[in-house]
Amino acid sequence: MTGSAQTLTYETRGRTGIITFTRPEVRHSLDIAMREEIAALLPGIRADRNLSALIVTGSGGAFCSGGDLKSLSEEERPVDVNRERIAKLHTWFTELANLELPVIAAVDGPAFGAGFNLALVADFVLATPRARFCAVFGRIGLVPDLGGFFLLPRIVGLARAKELVMTARSISATEAKEMGIVLEIHEPDTLLDAALAFAKRFDSSSRLAAGMAKVILNQALHTDQRALADMEAMAQTLCLASDYHKEAVQRFLDKKPLEFDWDKMSATDAVR
Repeated sequence: MTGSAQTLTYETRGRTGIITFTRPEVRHSLDIAMREEIAALLPGIRADRNLSALIVTGSGGAFCSGGDLKSLSEEERPVDVNRERIAKLHTWFTELANLELPVIAAVDGPAFGAGFNLALVADFVLATPRARFCAVFGRIGLVPDLGGFFLLPRIVGLARAKELVMTARSISATEAKEMGIVLEIHEPDTLLDAALAFAKRFDSSSRLAAGMAKVILNQALHTDQRALADMEAMAQTLCLASDYHKEAVQRFLDKKPLEFDWDKMSATDAVR
């Protein structure tokens, strides 16, 4: 499924898929073509059983500067058309949010507006010191779209989300890390390698267990305890029946190292 489109490329390295935005001259603004190309990729990524992780990144020192204001200003649209256009974003964005793979955003340069939310929808954000994050919508009299109302408060808390949205101020990678948005900070020339090394650790994990845990965790803050217990029971039943679980238990009983041990993999990466 490797290939190029008008606004992005997709490739696989080992068991990791990589979406790279390819319009650095406009800082990868999220125009209609880019939305459609992301949407077109996702079913194939979801169906690829060889994948263990997905990286989303931008080229040329930018991640995504947000919506394409030029196209927004070129045509006056009726209110109902604009509402439908925004609602349609969630068709593919929800699929990305619930992709049953670990998703890693490798952010260099600006992640503004919808680009900020493209980073937030990832399970892990790795950034460079020159990364900047901003819920910029308020600067032009808009409210967050592309899932911002859902994602931001769940990551930084309600009070901090209000501050970031209503002030529309930008934050550095360091401040974003302090808020829990960014997991790791790497230099620009090592960012992709760091993201690939991070992603590769999932090669030895159970895709079933990781995927189901992610989907349930995504619903944990707005679902009642009884419903979560039902989800837990169903997911655990499926995982208990998996070959991965049975083989891992046998390795444990045979006193062999487990294949998926994040602590050991982290230590190994650190000494390389």
